[in-house]
Parts: sequence; structure tokens; C-alpha cells
Amino acid sequence: MKIDASKPLEYSTEENSNKIFGFWIFLGAEIALFATLFTVYFVLVNRFASGPSGKEIFEIGPVLMETFLLLTSSFTIGLAVHAMRHGYKKAMMVFMAITLLMGLGFLGIEIMEFFTYVHEGATLQTSAFLSSLFVLLGTHGAHVTFGLLWGSAILIQLKRQGINPATANKTFIFSLYWHFLDVVWIFIFSFVYLKGLM
Repeated sequence: MKIDASKPLEYSTEENSNKIFGFWIFLGAEIALFATLFTVYFVLVNRFASGPSGKEIFEIGPVLMETFLLLTSSFTIGLAVHAMRHGYKKAMMVFMAITLLMGLGFLGIEIMEFFTYVHEGATLQTSAFLSSLFVLLGTHGAHVTFGLLWGSAILIQLKRQGINPATANKTFIFSLYWHFLDVVWIFIFSFVYLKGLM
């Protein structure tokens, strides 16, 4: 394994560069997935049947808290990558842990939100609008859940192996994934919640 010292550690081998390129291709497929879910949602957004509309069930407070947690976690994962590039293992691990805790907080609020909807009679079966909403939010939430498990596994590897080309590559790819989830959430926040509350 030939290491190119002129490049950042995460790009320092040909294998690492290929993995990052491959992950960008994977994100292209993820964009197609979420574009499809958004399209379905926009087609069904006014099909309430006998159920409530977004205006009736959406609450801005929890959504703002979710947005704050996820966007701040995007900043902290950026700080983790910055610390990694300077070889600060402890700072890197702290920022990654903060990122994961914020992701956990986001997920907790979303789960509470789902329980509230169901308690108010808004379920997957109630209307086409609600089924498309639950699938869109649920898919994003499942991606966050996977991110928490993946990030935790990387943290364990960092503790055992330290910062090396392999762990740097994994951390950088994870940061791309996490930023992607934040971008998707901005679209959900703007076009699902804010538009739904109007």
C-alpha cells in the first residue's frame, strides 16, 4: 500500500481515493431514492381522505429542535474531520461523539413526533398524504439510525487503531454521508413542514 504524503490522509492511497469516488456514486443513488420519495409526497400531499392535513398535525417547536440538532451535528462532524487532518485523535473522537449524540437527540424527537401523530389518529393507513409522509420521514430516520451505528463502529476503531489511512478514510466517507442527511433534512424542513404549516 503506497501512501502519498502530499494528499490528505483520507485520500493518501489509491484504494482510499477509489472508495471515496465509489461513495459519491452511492450518494447519487441515494439522491434518486429521496427524489422519488419527495415526488410521491408532492403528488399525494393534498389527498387527506378523512384524515388530518399537515397544518393540523405539524408542530413547529419539535421540528425546529430537530433542525437545530441535525445542522449543528453537520458542523461538529466537520470539526471532527478538521481535527483528524491535524492528527488530534482525542478532539476528533469528542466531535464525532457529539455528532452522534445530536443525531440520537434528533431521532428521539422524531420518534416522539411519530407517536404523537399516531395518538392523534394520523397513521400510515389514514390517508395517502400520511402514508407518503411516514415513508419519507421514516426513510430519512432509518438513514440516521444507520449513521449512528456506523459512526459508533468508526469511533471504536479510532479508539483501538488511532488515526491511520483506513480510519481517516472511513471517517471522511461517514462525514459525506452525514452531510447528505442534513441536506435531505433541509428539503424536508422547507418543503414538508414549513410548506405544510402555511
